[in-house]
Amino acid sequence: MIKDMTKGTPWKLIFSFMVPVCCGNIFQNFYNIVDSMIVGRFLGVEALAAVGSTGSINFLVIGWIVGMTSGFGIQLSQAFGANDEKRLRHYLAMSVYLCIGLAFLMTTGLLIANRGILQWMNTPEEIFYNTAKYIGIIYAGLPVTILYNMLATIARALGDSKTPLYFLVLSSVLNIVLDFLFVAVLPFGVAGAAYATVLAQAVSAGLCLVYVWKKFPMIHFTKKDALIKGRSIYNLLSMGIPMGLQFSITAIGTMIVQASLNTLGATYIAAYSATMKIQNIVTQVYPALGTAIATYTGQNYGAGEMKRIKKGVNACLIIEAIYSILIMALSWSVFPMTVRIFAQDPTGELQMIACQMFRISMWFFFPLGSIFIYRNVLQGLGNGLVPMLGGVFELIARALVIYILFDSMRFTAICISDPAAWMSALIPLIPYYYWFINKKQK
Repeated sequence: MIKDMTKGTPWKLIFSFMVPVCCGNIFQNFYNIVDSMIVGRFLGVEALAAVGSTGSINFLVIGWIVGMTSGFGIQLSQAFGANDEKRLRHYLAMSVYLCIGLAFLMTTGLLIANRGILQWMNTPEEIFYNTAKYIGIIYAGLPVTILYNMLATIARALGDSKTPLYFLVLSSVLNIVLDFLFVAVLPFGVAGAAYATVLAQAVSAGLCLVYVWKKFPMIHFTKKDALIKGRSIYNLLSMGIPMGLQFSITAIGTMIVQASLNTLGATYIAAYSATMKIQNIVTQVYPALGTAIATYTGQNYGAGEMKRIKKGVNACLIIEAIYSILIMALSWSVFPMTVRIFAQDPTGELQMIACQMFRISMWFFFPLGSIFIYRNVLQGLGNGLVPMLGGVFELIARALVIYILFDSMRFTAICISDPAAWMSALIPLIPYYYWFINKKQK
């Protein structure tokens, strides 16, 4: 269903849009969670470490895809907010061309560079083969990942955040069934988890394609709409590339952290992986708020409603603050029990390492959530440079923490690298947002 976010109470619009997005994000993260749980339980800690060590690479690759497609979505939501269906169809056609090129370049390039990347990241010899095999299959399936994310972006740009959720729920259930089949029943090993993920995403993308094309006739572009225009390609890339780089720059920082972590051995890698997967689940409200405020801002900016944008940001900050307090209080007691689902831990070492990391980072969840709000509102306003600069600040902070503290503090330095990065990312985002919004209002 198409939703006009230029009319109505801001917090109600944002909250109702955010909830399905959040559920969808959780189910998307659920792919990797199920992979890790089944691999850890049936194949052991080393296999769990092999899957877990690909987390930062996955973040880099998927982050680039999400950033690029979300950048294209900003142009679509602004065209929709301005009631310009001709421009909407044209930008959609140009987005299709760009996604085809993106799929070819990323899949080919990453498959060629696979072993070199893993060697640069100090991947331990005992897990190298399984790690390379798992992530190679994920690379081969990137075209369906790009297809799904672009289709979800189209639906969200038109105000429909529920439909992508329904398809993700279906594919997540399929992912669980295939994981058990390929790992627990059939002797596919770690590769089975990757096959399950790719096949489940393909189902989700196929169903979403059929639905979006039938449900939104306004996006049915003609040959005239699909004529390539350099200016339009430039406009899409001017948002897509900075947003993709913003995720990628952040991911490079996590890869630096992962490279240092890999020197500590399989148990630390497995504990870090389990912690990050749980943390990604409990913090999914934040990127969902970011997606909601980006769409809300894009539509209202297209309609010239600057005051509504400021009200929307304030509503997001209140929602974020309430959630941060609740999840911190709940996680303190529940988190240790959730770690046990990933692997057998007779000595308790895995749980102890994981708890150390989570109980440091949880105190900084509010700054983490604020990054998504301020970054995405700026993107909704058509500014991709400053959000990318926030990613640069994150990268510098992570690199400095590892460079200065890792030799003396070891895993504790890993634990504080994320909070340091989150705080640093806000340095350019907050001042620029208030300067820009006040300037536009005047």
